[in-house]
Amino acid sequence: MRKCNKCGVKKPNVAFKTNDKKTCRRCEFIWKIRVRRFIVGQRALTPYERFASRIGYMGAGFLIAAQWTLEPILYILGFCCVVVQTSSRRQWNLVALNINGLVAWVRHLLT
Repeated sequence: MRKCNKCGVKKPNVAFKTNDKKTCRRCEFIWKIRVRRFIVGQRALTPYERFASRIGYMGAGFLIAAQWTLEPILYILGFCCVVVQTSSRRQWNLVALNINGLVAWVRHLLT
């Protein structure tokens, strides 16, 4: 049992966030943060979403390398990888933009 430094009530150790805290959870309640957390929510990514995120980072690396070398193959690989990431996150406007870039670079490669 510990005494809260704000309300002065003796409470069990479970009522405190950590052993070092002097203020109980009830006194630390900040409604703005609680409302934001409720609205946003925490969601764990599925294995597919984690894999797609890593593929997207690799695609961004390809696109950065392509800007330095102006190799159409790197642009095509980069756009393909980024399409996987954006489609897994259901960001359809970015999927459309990336497909547009992909078609442009494929056309550039073929001509």
